[in-house]
Amino acid sequence: MKVLLLKDPKTSELSLDPYVKELSSHGLQTTLIPVLSFKFVSLELFFDKLSHPENYSGLIFTSPRAVEAVKLCLKNPGNKEVWENILCDQWNSKPVYVVGKGTGTLVEEVGLSSEGEGTGNAEKLADYICSKRLLCSSPIIFPCGSLKREVLPKRLQEKNIPLETITVYQTALHPAIEDSLADYFAKEGVPTIIVFFSPSGVKFCLGFFKEMLNDRFNQMKFVAIGPTTAEAMAAEGIPVSCTAENPTPQDLAIGIKGIDKQ
Repeated sequence: MKVLLLKDPKTSELSLDPYVKELSSHGLQTTLIPVLSFKFVSLELFFDKLSHPENYSGLIFTSPRAVEAVKLCLKNPGNKEVWENILCDQWNSKPVYVVGKGTGTLVEEVGLSSEGEGTGNAEKLADYICSKRLLCSSPIIFPCGSLKREVLPKRLQEKNIPLETITVYQTALHPAIEDSLADYFAKEGVPTIIVFFSPSGVKFCLGFFKEMLNDRFNQMKFVAIGPTTAEAMAAEGIPVSCTAENPTPQDLAIGIKGIDKQ
């Protein structure tokens, strides 16, 4: 069974990506093609805000890229020194919320403890934060991308939990995506399953697949990494064969194997 993953790779070597490794271990012929590219912005302003934890009630990370923005800030030796000696401990005295284990692991790499990783998506994380019944006089800072969804900010606003967003990266179509997909279809043929990992990936790739698959489009099996992506797929008329129970390599493998047994 051929599986095509449309995602940002976790490693420079695509074959070592944890999703590729997990699916391949189940005998699935798995290929990863990067769909999105990211440009980091406003990092100086972002670190200035991180330098004043006394102004905030906590931090929210809903994507690995937002944590990567912190890492990029810490490439400056002066920033890294003040972070390790002062700021990290100060932020660890406040809640740091994350979506998913992958983002939680990256947060640990910059020295922060986190909570909420079991929520799995922004909607559930918002509910988790609201359930804490916080009495925040200062905002929670939320570094995010240019295409962020408004569900989390809206839900926190409804509960009178102040939030300060800052765009730290811009999302765009990967410049090589069209050539990569054309090369894949030419060499491998039509995959059995195509897995989307984000609403942005759905938005950017839909046209390519409709053109390449033509009449076979509605016969394809499409899989979503989570409910938010599944909603974006359904909104575009893409049939969703299954949604991973949790956004992990293991749960994705279980979902795909379940399709195989149908």
